[in-house]
Amino acid sequence: MDEILQGDCLEILAQLPEKSVDLVFADPPYNLQLNQALYRPNMSQVDAVDDAWDQFGSFAAYDRFTREWLAACRRVLKDTGTLWVIGTYHNIHRVGAILQDLDFWILNEIAWVKTNPMPNFRGVRFTNAHETLLWAQKIRGARYTFHHHAMKALNDDGTKEGGFQMRSDWWLPTCTGKERLKVDGQKAHTTQKPAALLYRVILSSTNPGDVVLDPFFGTGTTGAAAKKLGRHWIGIEREPAYVRVAQERLQAVQPALDEALLFAPTRRERPRVAFGALVEQGWLSPGQVLYFGKQGVQQAVVLANGHIRCGELTGSIHMVGRQLSGAPCNGWEHWYYETEAGKRQPIEALRAAYLEQAALSRRDE
Repeated sequence: MDEILQGDCLEILAQLPEKSVDLVFADPPYNLQLNQALYRPNMSQVDAVDDAWDQFGSFAAYDRFTREWLAACRRVLKDTGTLWVIGTYHNIHRVGAILQDLDFWILNEIAWVKTNPMPNFRGVRFTNAHETLLWAQKIRGARYTFHHHAMKALNDDGTKEGGFQMRSDWWLPTCTGKERLKVDGQKAHTTQKPAALLYRVILSSTNPGDVVLDPFFGTGTTGAAAKKLGRHWIGIEREPAYVRVAQERLQAVQPALDEALLFAPTRRERPRVAFGALVEQGWLSPGQVLYFGKQGVQQAVVLANGHIRCGELTGSIHMVGRQLSGAPCNGWEHWYYETEAGKRQPIEALRAAYLEQAALSRRDE
């Protein structure tokens, strides 16, 4: 692990242990089928993808290669693992069909919207301003990793507590400036992906210590992001020039400190607390009034057994809340108590204080 394996990806994948990888990120040849050189309006030539590794004799040859490397990746992927593959309109639809033929289950289609796309200099079609990522799991219905709340936090612009759900359109710039790796003033790789793209992929769908495999490693963006985020990585690359650039790049990457890799626990992951425990230990009192909503007029009375009564309804904070709202209800968030200062606070605040005190007590034992 944590090394670049130089050689043909099919040959090297066959040597890796079965079910040993948590995540595959693949940026395969696009098979662009460029028939002529591209020029800007000032007649300078565009540095397009015309490398030998992107050349295939026919669609059938490309499909055969795609099926082989996807099947090889499926063999080394754990049953709980997932695979990401990126492409353009030249190849991604063919890749997606073969993914499904091999029994991968597609979870999402992500559009990487380039905020600084290359213009269409000839003016004969729309500017190609996005690439497509397919995210698929090896076995439909298997438990896989997805850090929903981490993605919401990453998408937090300060206007909503906890951030917004991450959408399937990712607006990120292409590699420019210092991020673009160069050798003797020329691009080190024609299709280098931005670090932010791989950071998001790896953060969302792996855990620290997981193994990330990239069968088309290029100049090592996947490895750099994985190393920074405390994941193990394996890169397969056949071109010696790319290997040299990637090795130098990865040597300079500093992993994040362990504590920086931790996520705050989600509400679902927090220790469970019975509402009755707060009554029993004096955080709330029998007969105390609770309000349904911060400005709500509906009231309930706390009962000695940890249930509440609101008119004819009696039951848990969740059940009574569900009856009042007509929808699923997390009672900790919807019921409020009144402080001595006359302000309403959610009973979730009492639960948090209760858990904090319990943690301090355990630490002092």
